[in-house]
Amino acid sequence: MIQQLIGAIGSVLDPAVFISLCVGTAAGIVGGAIPGITITMTVILVLPFTFGMTPLQGLATMVGVYVGGSSGGLISACLIGIPGTPSAVATTFDGFPMTRKGEPGRAVWLGIYASMLGSLIGGFFLVFGAVTLAEIAVSFGPWEYFSLFFFTLSIVPSLTEKSFIKGLISGVFGLLVASVGTDPIMGVPRFTFDTELLKSGFPFLPVLIGVYAFSQVMTDAERIGKSVEKSHQEITYNLKISHLRVLKEILWQPVNLIRSSLVGLIIGILPAVGGSAANILAYDQAKKMSRHPEKFGTGIADGIIASESSNNANVGGSLITMMAFGIPGDAVTAVMLGALIIHGIQPGPLFIGNYPVVAYGIFLAYFLSTFIAVGMEWAGQRLFLKIVDVPGHILFPIVLILCAVGSFALNNIIADVWTLYFFGILGYLMIKFGFPLAPIILGVILGPLIETNLIRAIMTNSDLTLFITRPVSLFFLILSVVSVGIAIYQRRKQERIALKEG
Repeated sequence: MIQQLIGAIGSVLDPAVFISLCVGTAAGIVGGAIPGITITMTVILVLPFTFGMTPLQGLATMVGVYVGGSSGGLISACLIGIPGTPSAVATTFDGFPMTRKGEPGRAVWLGIYASMLGSLIGGFFLVFGAVTLAEIAVSFGPWEYFSLFFFTLSIVPSLTEKSFIKGLISGVFGLLVASVGTDPIMGVPRFTFDTELLKSGFPFLPVLIGVYAFSQVMTDAERIGKSVEKSHQEITYNLKISHLRVLKEILWQPVNLIRSSLVGLIIGILPAVGGSAANILAYDQAKKMSRHPEKFGTGIADGIIASESSNNANVGGSLITMMAFGIPGDAVTAVMLGALIIHGIQPGPLFIGNYPVVAYGIFLAYFLSTFIAVGMEWAGQRLFLKIVDVPGHILFPIVLILCAVGSFALNNIIADVWTLYFFGILGYLMIKFGFPLAPIILGVILGPLIETNLIRAIMTNSDLTLFITRPVSLFFLILSVVSVGIAIYQRRKQERIALKEG
């Protein structure tokens, strides 16, 4: 294995391959940082340019997009409170409050370095454990997937803010939104009111952008002329940071870093789960295991480290499943599989053995793009951090236009823009009435996955006891109960502390 890696170095460092890798990484950072574009859309836009390249050059370009986009999503999440990609949702929980405290540089670089370290941890398993880990993932049936997604949904109590009931209502509403449209298995229309507009359901991206971006802009715009413009004058943004201090801050939390990276890695290995679930799940675990869970959501470093390390480790996990078994871990690796087939390479268990130069070249491209992304973000940090100094009356229209364009470009239909505005207004009203936004997004993400795997399990075998007799499925269900119990315990503990202090 070491010999193959050494042999692939020359191929990856070939000027054409290396330049393509750099261009792909830069495109990923920009695409990830712009709300509404996403990594998937960026890699699809890059795909046609790879047709005339060699297989390694084309795959290296898309790996660069993948890694760069996973890191770039944190930029807008931290600086303007809008996740650039779905997998950066949890990064907004503490990244944006830290920026509001006057520390945008610290927020961004905590995320960048946590992303880098998460990528390296994921890359270690990618190189040395691809086949073994993928075999475990492939052994999962619909029962295990249902229980896993149910466990992920059980973190809703941890994502609630002041009102436990309002958090549950928000989560249930997210599940209801996910059920609108045609049944994913039987093809039966549901809650469509006999309109063509609703038959395809609500696309996730416009919902996400609307709930977070549009509502955030409306909330800030409401204060223009009062607190928003005043806050820009009163807050002294600390753009200069000590990179060594930020790295020490991350390395002083080895348990949080490694645990979150492993969560992202494992979720990435499981097909069709994606980085958005890993991001939120790792954040929840960090909060549950923390000695000060009440500080999460106020701009704490722990939350940024957890969300971003899992986010990028998830990339390594997705590549593991793609390379070892030819199964896409998410939408991005599905596009990469298509690129392999276009270049005449058959993905699957024999891929690494039959095409060692391409396979180990992908490994090296993954590691190189991690460091290239950090270098590019360092070079552009002054430009990124200037975003916080842009007056609201200039920034808000630009953000809204980018959001609308990104939503429209998803399917090239105006209905997605209306979806964006509808959920934007809904998100704004939820903020006004004290409903948390994260549970509704989690419900929209997990609703179709839970429903699909439940139906598949019952269609395969109507015996419902299989959910508890299959060890892995039972393990996740037990974790779900424990997760809810810990969330309730922590909430009651915080209430008791508040009563004593009051």
